[in-house]
Amino acid sequence: MIKDINDILFVIQARTNSERVPNKMMRPFADTCLFEIALQKVLDSDIPNENFIASVYEQSLADATEKYGLKTYRRSLSSNLEERDIRVMYEWYDKFPQYKYAIKINPCNLFLKTETINSFIKQYLNSESEGLFAVTSKQQYYWDEDGTLQTSWPEGYNIMNTKRVGTTLEAAHCLYAGKMDLIGKGMWMGKPPYTKNNPELYIINEFEACDIDYEWQFDLYTSYWEKING
Repeated sequence: MIKDINDILFVIQARTNSERVPNKMMRPFADTCLFEIALQKVLDSDIPNENFIASVYEQSLADATEKYGLKTYRRSLSSNLEERDIRVMYEWYDKFPQYKYAIKINPCNLFLKTETINSFIKQYLNSESEGLFAVTSKQQYYWDEDGTLQTSWPEGYNIMNTKRVGTTLEAAHCLYAGKMDLIGKGMWMGKPPYTKNNPELYIINEFEACDIDYEWQFDLYTSYWEKING
């Protein structure tokens, strides 16, 4: 192993003031809630419980964390509202000097598997890169805002054949890893300009990257969750 798991702080950061799906973390979801589903994955994973914090502001989230016997970091109101400055949003970065790295898990990704979390951790432990970021693999055509095709058209084809087009990697926004001191410099996972392996990329299944950003997703995923979990 290149890195020691005991040098890693594992974080789930959550809030209840989501604008598009209000209180989505604690809203009843099947017979539980999104936040508690994420906490259970932590307990089922290879994450040492003593290395884990739930970074939360609201009391309801702190109570749920403590119910599972896990630790909370009570973030400030400014951290809870911040959406631009990573040093404010992730204000825990300098509160735990015993840790050199951090892995953050997004609790909004309902279908993210514990096995994938474990595999992500293992890759980071064996990686020489300072950062690791989950992505999904796409074979699709993309244009920029000016209407210029960004994906190379497959040679010898004059129709849109997605099976022949080149692969593009898309941010999954569910698993992140980086050095704590980079956050203090206003960076996360890598140092601009971002080049190959800065950060290193970890490909996951597109289904596991499904996020809940809209009410229709909350309703749809509730139905599917109930179906697959009986």
